[in-house]
Amino acid sequence: MRHRGFQSVGTLLTLLVSVLLVTPIPATGGDVQDDLKARRARLMERLGGDTLFVAFSAPLQVYSRDVEYEYRQDSNLWYLAGTDQEETILVLMPGNSARREILFISEPNPRREHWNGHLLTKSEARALTGIDTVYYTTEFEPFVTALMNGQPFDTPRQAVATDFDAYLAAVGRGQARVSLLFGRRPAPSAELPAIYEFARRMRDRFVGATMVDATPLVEGLRQVKTPYEQQVLRRSLEISSDAHRAGMQAAVPGAYEYEVEAAIERAYLANGAMSPGYPSIVGSGPNATVLHYNKSSRQMQAGDLLLVDAAANYKGLTGDITRTYPVSGRFTDAQKDIYRVVLDAQAAGMRAVRAGGYPADVEQAVASAVRDGLLRLGLITDASGDQFRTWYTHGVCHFIGMDVHDAGDYKRPFEPGVAFVIEPGVYIREAALEMLPDTPENRAFIAAVRPTVQRYRDIGIRVEDSFLLTAQGLVTLSDVPRTIEDIERFMARPAAR
Repeated sequence: MRHRGFQSVGTLLTLLVSVLLVTPIPATGGDVQDDLKARRARLMERLGGDTLFVAFSAPLQVYSRDVEYEYRQDSNLWYLAGTDQEETILVLMPGNSARREILFISEPNPRREHWNGHLLTKSEARALTGIDTVYYTTEFEPFVTALMNGQPFDTPRQAVATDFDAYLAAVGRGQARVSLLFGRRPAPSAELPAIYEFARRMRDRFVGATMVDATPLVEGLRQVKTPYEQQVLRRSLEISSDAHRAGMQAAVPGAYEYEVEAAIERAYLANGAMSPGYPSIVGSGPNATVLHYNKSSRQMQAGDLLLVDAAANYKGLTGDITRTYPVSGRFTDAQKDIYRVVLDAQAAGMRAVRAGGYPADVEQAVASAVRDGLLRLGLITDASGDQFRTWYTHGVCHFIGMDVHDAGDYKRPFEPGVAFVIEPGVYIREAALEMLPDTPENRAFIAAVRPTVQRYRDIGIRVEDSFLLTAQGLVTLSDVPRTIEDIERFMARPAAR
């Protein structure tokens, strides 16, 4: 889905005319609010006193005509404010003596709420986010305009206000900074995201203000999960693991892929998850070799493998789990061969994880194990080069959290609190041989491996688990039958047949 941003602050309300309110992150006592406050405090420590930080909510996305997709909040705003209500703006001003955290929300509107549901009141927004100063979104532009003209906002003319003195002094010196979440840089020919338009308008109107990208700061915080986040992520993976077992029970010859997907996603909602964390991948037979297969329409046949990549979004956090298993209950010998290569590769990746190490260490360990396994099976003839990439086609380690491919710096060493996956996969698509450049070396390679390819043709296997690195070591968060023996034992249960 291509995201469309607002064109300017002045048109934010115009573009966000329809509201589909999704339940905010539920609170457990003060845990959520305390954690949100701590996240904002850590960010403000890094921003500096001459900075105005602004984060905008995500816009609604049109599904078709006058129907929107279910709303999904911008992950960075959600991380800092804990609300998934549209038309929300967060402002942080680290140099202020008071009102350092300011939230702008939509004004309650009975007619609008009749159509689309309840909008937070100011008191509800304070309770949800832990932010004491709350204004309506219509006040954001006057707020920014006052500051950039050297005036405090919402202060009687006769009163002496010192809240904003540090920032106003920076404005007067021509050294004020406006810190925004620019995200990934667009290509030169691409349309500029709305945040760039907002930055341009700020530069044009407020001479001397410097636009700064806060994305690395926020994403750097997101990379290491707080104790509260770790608790929520553990529960999210428990729900996802239960859902995978429900899917395994629904997988039988003659059933359709969508029946497995339905069983999985029913388990999410039955256990309190908000939604899938990402579109489920449920591919049987040859569909298991399609990395992002999303049709879920094939009828499963006896002897098929079923590859399922799915996880729940629970309180805004998602893990990532993939399992591949036989719908008939038992692996064939050929399927076992490939499965062992993948499972051994994942184990090698797990052994490579250590505090102070890097994701690249995991990638290298997994790739080395895959090379050895494919050479042993006769699917490659040379383990020293890139032949193995014919069947091993994606990376294996990514971060998890508010996004399934979560924010993070892959050149930053592992440290306690980092959550990630290890997901090796091998996919035997005969068409991959035809895609190789026509060279003498490749012709010899194809001739040597083609008989073996026939034995393993259309087998696609991926095994993926979610992990948390702690001070005590690596913790596996997902809990779904994983070994050949455990899978066959589970699939033999009466409920699964």
